[in-house]
Amino acid sequence: MKTVNKIFSILGVSIALGMSSCVGDLDLEPIDPNQITPNRVTLEQIPQIMAKCYSSLAYSGQTGPDGDSDISGLDGGTSQYTRALFMLQEFTTDESKWIWPDAGVIDLVTNTWGNGNVNIFGTYSRLYTHIGVCNDFLRLVTPENLSSLGLIPSEEQQAEIEQYKLETRALRALSYYWALDLFGNAGFVDETTANGVPANQLTRANLYEWLVGELEELVTAFPDGTPVYGRVGKDGVEALLARVYLNAEVYTGTPAYDKCQQHCENIIARHQGEGFEGKGLVPAYMYLFCADNDEYMPGGGGVNEILWGIPQDGVNMQAYGGTMFLCAAGVSNLTMKDNGADMQAKNYGMSEQWGCMHATKQFSEKFDSNDLRWAMWCKAAQGFNIENTNFSAFTDGYGVVKFTNLLKGNISDPSQWNIADNTQNWSTANGGIYDPAGGAAREMKYPDTDLPLIRLADVYLMYTESYIMGGVGDATKALDYVNVVRRRAGLGNWTSADLTPDNILDERCRELYWELTRRSDLVRHGKFSGSDYNWSWKNNEVNGAGFPEYMDLFPIPQNVILTAESDFKQNPGY
Repeated sequence: MKTVNKIFSILGVSIALGMSSCVGDLDLEPIDPNQITPNRVTLEQIPQIMAKCYSSLAYSGQTGPDGDSDISGLDGGTSQYTRALFMLQEFTTDESKWIWPDAGVIDLVTNTWGNGNVNIFGTYSRLYTHIGVCNDFLRLVTPENLSSLGLIPSEEQQAEIEQYKLETRALRALSYYWALDLFGNAGFVDETTANGVPANQLTRANLYEWLVGELEELVTAFPDGTPVYGRVGKDGVEALLARVYLNAEVYTGTPAYDKCQQHCENIIARHQGEGFEGKGLVPAYMYLFCADNDEYMPGGGGVNEILWGIPQDGVNMQAYGGTMFLCAAGVSNLTMKDNGADMQAKNYGMSEQWGCMHATKQFSEKFDSNDLRWAMWCKAAQGFNIENTNFSAFTDGYGVVKFTNLLKGNISDPSQWNIADNTQNWSTANGGIYDPAGGAAREMKYPDTDLPLIRLADVYLMYTESYIMGGVGDATKALDYVNVVRRRAGLGNWTSADLTPDNILDERCRELYWELTRRSDLVRHGKFSGSDYNWSWKNNEVNGAGFPEYMDLFPIPQNVILTAESDFKQNPGY
């Protein structure tokens, strides 16, 4: 268990502030009898209200993993913020196959979704629920509204409120980024829109212009320095802006690689002199995805590679999404005797084991045998098959283990990892990765592992891709930046001849897999729809087949179009 900042950990505060919905039949009913309402707010409660803007990224509702959800129609696990995004960003690609035939999910995994898909609607709803929560906080703390409530902040309180407003706008921008990327022509409403007034649908280009304008303003306004643990700071906001510019050509038809590089350089400059080779990266890749990775979060006190992340806590912050989902879905208790394969959840610090998510053959084949970034995977030596011919078999596809609930003290010295000779019980005796006893000592249902949203390694790779794709920036830096990421993974340096679009796309896959980037990366490189690049079960074909280009965007959910009061148009093709 870790110490979680109060701004993030307050769960049982229900906020009934009349949220404006961008979703037709969205249910935002407050359920707590001690709810905070507009006419009962005190200055001391403002941090509690703002906490909901953060906690909405981690929790589905107000009362924990087995309780309510802020949206109706989906269970709290499936509809949790990052799990909902994972279904659209990862299930639909070569990086992850979910083998359970859950309603709606199987259509995402096989690229056969339509405009009535319940999980697409759930993701859209989750994003706009979060946007609504952020808008309501911003309405609450205007000087006019506080005055009408008889609240007069002190100078210190007003300074704190101004910082909360910046963070809330950044959190809202995060959700609008996902709406822009996934849905394109999406709904828009902000704090100036009166409660009850429906959202307007913006074109993708117009939503992009609003978003970059908002983020540019926030980057300028955010104070320098390290934020409090669990909260977003200048690095996270500027990294999000760089990612938006990286995809500008997809969003608007006009590239902005020069702007992406400019912001990457700003971030990189602030992180020199510490960590791996003094480049601001954590010394060992797998340390970023274990139970004490809070050290690498903003305000965590260590090397701050995680520029923006979501705190998790196995005791105080329990949910069936977040890293619980990422840890449990990829592991299963198997034995060679009974199952012909070997894997034990306890060796990764977990008691929960779902055994329902594995890799495609094409994803697995991207890794060099010595790449430390897939060192914990279960492969042939553990009885897993690289092929994906049996869709519903967990071992028919390599077992992806990236996020664990282990402590760094349970992890062997990375320099001693012997990937080619992983032992079936993951002992340290022959160069295996984890000490099983150390893992079993932390056997927990919910992990402590924080969830990275954007990392410094991504910023390095964004700079290099901007050079490759846009021909901008410094060639030496582009090569140096990708190579420091590769050296940390135990690999050799690229030469200038290796700076190609296909290579940087594959390098991003190896470095950032399961971190909510893959679909966007494939779309940007023209490798998502169509047949230029196929993977197992793409378009529901065992060897993969192309699907139409219009599916580079998800549909505006049919429920939104049918119930919207304004004239919402469907994305072309649906």
